[in-house]
Amino acid sequence: MFTCLLAAPAVFGQALHLPGAHKEEHAELIAKQQNIGEQIKVEGTQQFLDQLFKEEEEPEMDIYTEGWDSQLVNPFKPSDVPQSQVIDVSKFVMPHAGYVTSPYGYRKRFRRQHKGIDLKVHIGDTIRAAFDGKVRLTKFERRGYGYYVILRHTNGLETVYGHLSKFLVEPDQVVKAGDPIALGGNTGRSTGPHLHFETRFMGYPINPSAIFDFANQTVHTDTYTFDKDTYQLARNYDPAANSEYQKKYLAEYAEYMKAHPEAAKKAAKAAASGAQYYTVKSGDTLGRIASRQGTTVNKLCQLNGISTKTTLQIGKKLRVK
Repeated sequence: MFTCLLAAPAVFGQALHLPGAHKEEHAELIAKQQNIGEQIKVEGTQQFLDQLFKEEEEPEMDIYTEGWDSQLVNPFKPSDVPQSQVIDVSKFVMPHAGYVTSPYGYRKRFRRQHKGIDLKVHIGDTIRAAFDGKVRLTKFERRGYGYYVILRHTNGLETVYGHLSKFLVEPDQVVKAGDPIALGGNTGRSTGPHLHFETRFMGYPINPSAIFDFANQTVHTDTYTFDKDTYQLARNYDPAANSEYQKKYLAEYAEYMKAHPEAAKKAAKAAASGAQYYTVKSGDTLGRIASRQGTTVNKLCQLNGISTKTTLQIGKKLRVK
C-alpha cells in the first residue's frame, strides 16, 4: 500500500498559531474588509442568545442521531437549518496535501453546481478525516461519487470524500482528525485520479475554500460562520497561490519518488490499475471499441451507465477500464 509522504507536513504544520498581537491585527484587518450588508444584526444576535440559553435547559441533541440511518448525502430539511451558526474548525487536518484541480461552483459545461472542491491525488494516496467524528456512510455510486465516505463531525459539519479506491473505515466507526479513512482513486464519474471533497452543514454544501486555505494547507480562522446567504462564497481564494503550490507539490512528489524507487513502482502499478478512457471517433461503435480495447460491450455499458442502443457522440470520452 502506497502512502504519499506529502500528507505529513500538512498534519504537523497545523499545530502552529499566530502570536496574539498578530491575531488582533489580522482580525482588525478582516473586520475592515467586511461587507456591512452581510453582518448579523444585533437584534438577531440577541434573539439567538436568548433562544440558546433557553434551550440549554434541555439535553443537547446527539448529532449522530438525526438522519443517521439515511442513505442520502443530504438527510436534512431546509426548514430545520438555522440562518447562521458559528462552527469551530480549529482542530482540523487537511484531508490530503493535493492542490485544487477544480473549484467549487457552477459548471457551465455540465450545467450544474459543483458542490465541493477537487484535490489532486495519486491512486493509493492516504485520505484523512478532516475533523473528529463518526462514519455515517460508505457507499458506491457508479455515475457520481464512485466509492465515497461521509463523516459527521463533533463540530456539526459533515464532510464527503469521493472517487476513492478503497475504504479504510466502516459505518458507525469513530475517527479522530487525521485518521486514515480511505485511499485516493479514480472511481465513479471521474476523468482522472482526484479527491472530491465537500464540507456541509445540515445538508448545505459550504464552499470548502471558505474554511480551508488549500494553498497554505491550513484554515483561514479558527471559526467559520455559516450563513444561508453566503455559504457558497470562497474566502481569500487565490488562483495564483494555488498555482505556486501546485508547482511545489509536484516537485516534492517527483523528488520523493526519485528517492524511493519501491514507492515509485507501487505508484506506477496503482496508476496502471486505474480507470482508462477512450475518445469516440467517427465510425466508432460499441462493438468496435470493445474489440480494440480488449473488453466487452456489456462492460462498456456498465462502466458508462449506457445501453447498447445509446447513440455515441463523437468526442465523448468512454471509460474502458
